[in-house]
Amino acid sequence: MKLEVIVNNGIEAIQAEALGADRLELVSAINEGGLTPSYGTIKQVLNSVSIPVQVMIRPHSYHFCYSNNDMEIICADIEQLLDLGGNRIVFGALTEDNKVDTTILEKVITIDSSLDITFHRAFDETASLTDAYRTLNNYKNVKRVLTSGGAANCDNGKEMLKKLVEMEADLNGPKIMPGSGLTPYNIKEIHDAVQADNYHFGKAVRIDNDFKYGFDKASMEQIKQIVKG
Repeated sequence: MKLEVIVNNGIEAIQAEALGADRLELVSAINEGGLTPSYGTIKQVLNSVSIPVQVMIRPHSYHFCYSNNDMEIICADIEQLLDLGGNRIVFGALTEDNKVDTTILEKVITIDSSLDITFHRAFDETASLTDAYRTLNNYKNVKRVLTSGGAANCDNGKEMLKKLVEMEADLNGPKIMPGSGLTPYNIKEIHDAVQADNYHFGKAVRIDNDFKYGFDKASMEQIKQIVKG
């Protein structure tokens, strides 16, 4: 079972790895839901840890419908990551009618066939989560889907999360990774209901539940005991 946590820089990445995180999501501007980090930050983190690092590729926080201008930035940022030796991204794009934008997704995938993609919580804004999942299942580069089951948090979305995990098993599709509102206090109940094997944590593993501070060792240990048995 995999435990992924959000980090903003190299110091946090080192801390997270030392505390037992299996994978990192590297972002900037976490208060805007996470945007593409700088070249220097990406380089620092990739050189600081040995665990996988998924880099957020998101040029702005306005919406997930991207223009040609946005796509120029997105493609350049991915090429920059590849130049640094990384190939793991967190990305999502939607059409104006809230479906997975397959045209944009395919354009991203053609940049490099080795790309390892986590489709982020744009997924939760799709008109039909099950249809969106079937669409993403057509792309072998999409390895994970970060989702709260279409709800404000994983607790409210756990019935849909369970359904999506069942679809994952039936289709041998991308891993469903619950994220949003997970805490050391609700993870057991949610895991018992959902039975995912990837979980994503943000501020719940920080001191005082605040990204301004470092990781809370006790919270990380508590979550590891539950998620990893």
